[in-house]
Amino acid sequence: MITKKPERVRVPQLLTMKQKAQKITMLTAYDATMASLLDRAGVDVLLVGDSLGTVILGYDTTLPVTLEAMIHHARAVTNGAQRALVVADLPFLTYQASIPEAVRNAGRLLQEGGAAAVKMEGGVPIADAAQRLVDVGIPVMGHIGLTPQSVHSLGGFRPVGRTRPEAEAVMEDARALQQAGAFAIVLESVPAHVAGAITRELKIPTIGIGAGPACDGQVLVSYDAFGLFDTFVPKFVKQYAQLGEAMTAAAREYVADVQAGRFPGPEHTRSDPPQAK
Repeated sequence: MITKKPERVRVPQLLTMKQKAQKITMLTAYDATMASLLDRAGVDVLLVGDSLGTVILGYDTTLPVTLEAMIHHARAVTNGAQRALVVADLPFLTYQASIPEAVRNAGRLLQEGGAAAVKMEGGVPIADAAQRLVDVGIPVMGHIGLTPQSVHSLGGFRPVGRTRPEAEAVMEDARALQQAGAFAIVLESVPAHVAGAITRELKIPTIGIGAGPACDGQVLVSYDAFGLFDTFVPKFVKQYAQLGEAMTAAAREYVADVQAGRFPGPEHTRSDPPQAK
């Protein structure tokens, strides 16, 4: 029996979902196996986030992540996903220096990484680069509010938009990205009332992370959501499982079985019949 492949989520579909008040679901993925599991669960968008710098590579921030690393992981995710829209982060300093460099690097994420779209952090300052990407056919998802690539200038990982000037600046960033042609915008660590105002004004979808329930969709780092990364868990994260604890317990059982001689047992040992002479 031939199983029909699920219909792929495309960029225009997210706008349709906003118009129909259907919530958008997005989770991060960094490899083919995780991508396949989340894809089967019905997640709409898989984000190959530069958060892989912290949860996969062990850095303190996302700043050391390279374009080559993003291409590598994007290709793995696209190999595992059949339905979800795959979006890949443009890492630090791959789009800020010049617009031609932004086009070239974003193009590599699509051409070599297989992603369907790229995500860029920042608002007004990167709007021209975002518009150029859109003009040449590269779909762009924006990311404003707390932008992890700007952690040093922000003074750490903190909410953005609590003061009136900050809230107005976030709103201007959102308007600039919509004007530039972005198809959606991630709002990170933005007060719920600010995120709600942005969501009501914009025609394109907003996807929140620590930005309240009014956004058109939600995104979480999968390693946070499933309890695989416990070094630091933001307070806005709901942990749906404790897979890290389960894996550690399973590994301890494996170690004990091997040390005690219980594994491999007879049921795990291949016994080939003697070959006829």
